Amino acid sequence: MEQNIFELQYALDTFYFLICGALVMWMAAGFAMLEAGLVRSKNTTEILLKNISLYAVACTLYMICGYSIMYGGDEFTLFLNGIVSDGVTGAEEPATYAPSADFFFQVVFVATAMSIVSGAVAERMKLWAFLAFAVVMTGFIYPMEGSWTWGGQPVFGMYTLGDLGFSDFAGSGIVHMAGASAALAGVLLLGARKGKYGPDGSVKPIPGANMPMATLGTFVLWMGWFGFNGGSVLATASVDSANAVAVVFMNTNAAAAGGLIAAMILARVMFGKADLTMALNGALAGLVAITAEPSTPTALQATLFGGLGGVLVVLAIVTLDKLRIDDPVGAISVHGVVGLLGLLLVPVTNSENSSFSGQLIGAATIFVWVFGSSLIVWSILKAVMGIRVSDQEEYEGVDMSECGMEAYPEFVGASGSGR
Repeated sequence: MEQNIFELQYALDTFYFLICGALVMWMAAGFAMLEAGLVRSKNTTEILLKNISLYAVACTLYMICGYSIMYGGDEFTLFLNGIVSDGVTGAEEPATYAPSADFFFQVVFVATAMSIVSGAVAERMKLWAFLAFAVVMTGFIYPMEGSWTWGGQPVFGMYTLGDLGFSDFAGSGIVHMAGASAALAGVLLLGARKGKYGPDGSVKPIPGANMPMATLGTFVLWMGWFGFNGGSVLATASVDSANAVAVVFMNTNAAAAGGLIAAMILARVMFGKADLTMALNGALAGLVAITAEPSTPTALQATLFGGLGGVLVVLAIVTLDKLRIDDPVGAISVHGVVGLLGLLLVPVTNSENSSFSGQLIGAATIFVWVFGSSLIVWSILKAVMGIRVSDQEEYEGVDMSECGMEAYPEFVGASGSGR
């Protein structure tokens, strides 16, 4: 009887893990829609190709070596050697779900981190330079910082973040801030889009071409986030774990709603209009803010945390523009600045397993490693193959120069269209 109960729990937890992984995979579609909506029409095909190809690169590199770097400890293997076993037969500590389900759930997180980079460098980066960076990011940079956090390994043998009071439930820092740190390094070397900033310091808005697509992408991300946070409970086949999943779903939804409302109100106060792009980024900011700890806040606290994220993302986007850091979709603000906020909010409701000092040390470790290593890789790529398209190619749109086709050929001309 006990064996039958264990097998049932194993099956349920494995199935739940896989379904949540599929939801997170659907976030790749959300990022593609959001970014395609927020860039100009002449750059749509290329941003779509970036998003689907980075997903394939992430899955392949994480399979080759990334997963083993992150979770293999001292037993490094290539190509997921041995992962097809059930994790129960012959094991001293039987697994509660299939090891291959764990890989599937983790690999979609890697793709999420890389998707953040895609939006920040949109409209002026070479496609193949971006994919070359994706190889290093998903195969080495992200797995290394993941091994120090979720993997429990010491940081270059010096200190262990968990012992210092660092906690990140589903990845506000480990996934989102890491992706934003890599994006920031690329954006600083890449420079702003032509015409974005005037010589007098003025900021020229460059509106996206398809706001319905951007809005739909945000809804898809919102839905996928339930798998992102809910799956991180890692189980559902008991009363405690099932209740924890329900709480996480509730708080994830509440934080997104709070972030959108707060961002929309602040944008109305600051700009005199209800700004759709700020509202969309407010919802995403609320989701990022709650991701570090969605299981311990009350529904009201989750809404307020999301609201803080919504306010912060509006201020961050405006500030980055004043600093002439051009981020077409607001990815650095949403995932980086609010990702840090999410980490710092953890001790407010979960002081037993985290501390403010531990969160700060963890955030600093993630940023220094990811930003520093990314800056080196971007610099090498810039020297070897160049990372930015020519001025003429940027003017005409990278759809034609990089992909040789337009996203909307029936509605725009081939040369210099969609500006």
